[in-house]
Amino acid sequence: MKNVTVIGLGIIGGAWAQNLHADGLTVRAWNRTPKDFPFYEADLVRAIQDAEMIIIVVADPAAVQSVLDVIVPHLKAGQLVAQSSTISAHWTRLFCEQIEAKGALFLEAPFTGSKPAAEARKTVFYLGGAVETVEKARPVLTRLSAHILHIGDIGSASSLKLAMNLNLAVMAEALSESLTLTRAEGIPDEKFFDALHLNVGRSGLSDLKEPKLRAHDYAPQFSLKHMNKDLRLALETAEGLDLPATKALKGLYDKGMESGLGDDDFIGLVRLLEPEK
Repeated sequence: MKNVTVIGLGIIGGAWAQNLHADGLTVRAWNRTPKDFPFYEADLVRAIQDAEMIIIVVADPAAVQSVLDVIVPHLKAGQLVAQSSTISAHWTRLFCEQIEAKGALFLEAPFTGSKPAAEARKTVFYLGGAVETVEKARPVLTRLSAHILHIGDIGSASSLKLAMNLNLAVMAEALSESLTLTRAEGIPDEKFFDALHLNVGRSGLSDLKEPKLRAHDYAPQFSLKHMNKDLRLALETAEGLDLPATKALKGLYDKGMESGLGDDDFIGLVRLLEPEK
């Protein structure tokens, strides 16, 4: 595959498009708001013409549907659409039906890994779909990732992705609350993280977010608004299940959104725990 279109040039899509372009692939990219890319195409229909693979990485189900409303009438048999936005299994199956009705191939391809991972080609893809479709997409996805996991049928990868983000959100909240406790007791952040490094509770997440927490830096690697959306989709998917921690945390994320923190990194939610001065 030499001709790839990336739809959605946010934190992740922008890094993917740049990396594929650097590898010498013919890349076209589109975004809802214009971006300063040398291979940017303002017309979405032109952006997908002759593309062998189309990667969609946008905000939510509504954004995916808005893209499909434009491109589906113009899809050709054999084109491969990889849907990498974090959505639920319900929406994934609906989008798959729309794309396959045109004779195009559909691959469910959510991922884990924030801005640093995307830039360093360390994304981890969770794939749902036919083995043949996975193998057709692999040469492109390998350029962007450290690992590719084929989870199962359409819908399975989206549910796993939501479970992984649910886990991260709960871990981040535990990290934030424990750090807030030690700060209130006058313990320096350096001592807190020295202890955490020697504790079984240390994690890849705590290593990633330690510099941001210590510097009070909340520039987004993965935004609070997107994690809030993922918690909503996880609860919708889990209808009938009792997920008390997730339900409580969703309320805190809603408060973060109301406080204007939506565009910040999700670890910025720690500010809601700080005592009023």
